[in-house]
Amino acid sequence: MKSLICQLFLVTLVGCQSVQLPTKHHAQYTYQHAYAVDNDHLSIELGNPLQCPLRVWIQTPDKDLQAVFNKINPVELEGVSDTLLHFQTTSPVRSEIQFASRLGSLKKATNPIPVDLPFTEGKEYRVIQGNNSNYTHNSSWSRYAVDFNLKTNDTICAATSGFIVGVVEAYEYGGKGDQWKPFGNYLTVYDPNSGLFTQFVHLTKDGSFVNVGDYVNRGQPIGLSGKTGQTDIEHLHFNVLIPANNNDGLKSISFEFVGGQKSEELSKNDWLRK
Repeated sequence: MKSLICQLFLVTLVGCQSVQLPTKHHAQYTYQHAYAVDNDHLSIELGNPLQCPLRVWIQTPDKDLQAVFNKINPVELEGVSDTLLHFQTTSPVRSEIQFASRLGSLKKATNPIPVDLPFTEGKEYRVIQGNNSNYTHNSSWSRYAVDFNLKTNDTICAATSGFIVGVVEAYEYGGKGDQWKPFGNYLTVYDPNSGLFTQFVHLTKDGSFVNVGDYVNRGQPIGLSGKTGQTDIEHLHFNVLIPANNNDGLKSISFEFVGGQKSEELSKNDWLRK
């Protein structure tokens, strides 16, 4: 019975079809990390191909070695840069070394600016969830996000100029439960002038017009809306973020659209025209 119950939590219904959760996770970006051991010498090579700063944590089960890593964690890499770290060890390195990363730098000041509405000029959409609301906008990651009622295959446009630093577009389905949260398609744009990250979530499968490393202009079409990840309705989840010292590495901030509408003041069923 326990086995059957566990299996039921892995599926959702799309129309009349039962759909399992994806078994493969897709990262929004990749970066280089490698290490080599030569007797009592450990070298670690890190490379950041993104056009934004990247924080990297070095991790190992070896408590003594981890104490050494903790003195430099996180290692901050500027955009499109690499570094080589050297360590002298008092004993052979036998434990595996792993790496974790987060976008952005806590050392770089941010300068919030008005952002464009994330859809096509002349279009009007309704807010279906505002900031700090109970369903999914109540954490530091999404507190000030705004959801618009874009339909599947409606065009999404860049809210700022900047570089594409994250693309996920391989997922096909979504569902209301928390278990679907990791399986949404999305784009992340970094504006080096303001230091802001903007995210566009729930894209349709293969719905990105851009690749990591591309430069986009404010208002440029960058993808197609959809219904992937943690959602049971088609829409666009739009968020503005800055680097933070938390588990996600970024936190949602309040923002203002070019037309003067403030994210904190928007409520469900408000209509916005671009």
